[in-house]
Amino acid sequence: MHHIELVFFPFSLLIFLYYCRSGALELLFLSVSLMISLCYCLMCRGTSVFLTNWPLLGMTPGLLKNAHRILDFVTFLLQENQQTFYINGPILANRDILLTCDPANVNYILSKNFTNFSKGPEFGKIFDILGEGILSSDGHLWEIHRRTTMSLFNHLQFYQMLQRTVRKKLEEGLIPVLDHVSKHGIEVDLQDIFQRLAFDNISSLLLDHDPQSLTLELPDIPYQNSIPAIEEALLYRHILPESIWKLQNWIGFGKEKGLNKGWEAIDEYLYTCISMKRQQLVHTNSLQMSSADEDHKLDWSTAYMESKYKENLGSPDKFLRDTLFSLMFAGRDTTSAALSWFFWLLWKNPSVESKILEEIRRNLSTSELKSRIVFHKKEELQKLVYLHGALCETLRLFPPVPFNHKSPKQPDILPSGHRVDKDSKIVLSFYSMGKMESIWGEDCLEFKPERWITERGEIKHEPSYKFSAFNAGPRYCLGKEMSFTQMKIVATTMIYNYKIQVTEGHPIVPRDSVVLEMKYGLKVRLSRRNVR
Repeated sequence: MHHIELVFFPFSLLIFLYYCRSGALELLFLSVSLMISLCYCLMCRGTSVFLTNWPLLGMTPGLLKNAHRILDFVTFLLQENQQTFYINGPILANRDILLTCDPANVNYILSKNFTNFSKGPEFGKIFDILGEGILSSDGHLWEIHRRTTMSLFNHLQFYQMLQRTVRKKLEEGLIPVLDHVSKHGIEVDLQDIFQRLAFDNISSLLLDHDPQSLTLELPDIPYQNSIPAIEEALLYRHILPESIWKLQNWIGFGKEKGLNKGWEAIDEYLYTCISMKRQQLVHTNSLQMSSADEDHKLDWSTAYMESKYKENLGSPDKFLRDTLFSLMFAGRDTTSAALSWFFWLLWKNPSVESKILEEIRRNLSTSELKSRIVFHKKEELQKLVYLHGALCETLRLFPPVPFNHKSPKQPDILPSGHRVDKDSKIVLSFYSMGKMESIWGEDCLEFKPERWITERGEIKHEPSYKFSAFNAGPRYCLGKEMSFTQMKIVATTMIYNYKIQVTEGHPIVPRDSVVLEMKYGLKVRLSRRNVR
């Protein structure tokens, strides 16, 4: 058999089996159409920057051909089409998508006409692993999540708890690991270190449980290892017709196989933690602790367990699992991704690193000179204006969540003049927005923290529909201040104590994922900085 026939035969057999199982004629048609598309991509290797609208197949062949660099490909399409582009999917597949990074459209969809644009039914199918947590819910359920989460973020003890948690993990985890690798000249994946740090921090905050993934041994943690495969599968669900990725899911093939395994690992971890917490609560109640003892510590998982809304939301444990996973998914991946890109950009721009180091030293008190963790209080961190600008610039160029899903409840016309039908698919490309000269100027691809600082030396605020790293409108990210606090504590600690050198020749490219991480990690060597 020729190479294409070898590919086509097993796929055709699986399609036939699935067709017989489902009895859907359109499913068979779409599957065969996609096989033709796959064969086309195999015959026409290389990279194309244009999309052809093929009969029956639409623009799917071109998307599949550029799937390995989908974010930059989408950015090119939007640059060439006044920030908005319509992608035609295969006939009968319901995969037509309107792409946009136009700030006026983003503002209209996320803020001005928020009530008409929901996540939509398609989002729930693609992101089924999130269940009914805050990231995937709409309407009344989303409002419940929002109120509960906001009340915890606004708790008087929250930032004290956050600072204690992060400081403890730096003292017991990050600094010992970095001291060890710097002393012995060991190459380390800094992205992996940040992922472990963020995972331990968010688990401690939400579950009152430290999995201790950031230790000298760097142990394998099934939950940790499962996330990349899940995020890649979720991205490809945006490109492939639903019938195809559902077929892969059914037979346990390709990226869907990794998602299924990851789902099992996540559920095992979360349900175990929930069970442990319930047992702890029973034990605590049996001891009849005084209210003074109970109130000394903010406890997220207990707060959700005791939520007055949970009785109306089905299984209490399923509600907790969905709630906690959404928050952990947001808290772990976004912070670690942002820190990875931040330190890579610092390495590429040593003058920026020097200015941040100078700012750190200028704001140090005498007592802090003796500490490895130089800043951890919120009021201290707010003085670091240039560092804040550098972090904002990182998030502009590499937003951890590079795109957002929306679907109109009723037909509408966007400010750009594009008509959208009820339940149609809209993708907002936050990644592309940061690369547009028409939005950020001719120097939009440059790393310039100064663009975030006013002439008076204060932080410059940009509207959220232009700088959308934390979303915009009513669904604006509640964890923004928490993210900045964590990133600033980690950044100041590392810049003050270590010099970082990216391994020569190490490739830095975005991973094909719904979270903007580095495909091959961030391989570096560290050396201790002479700060005393």
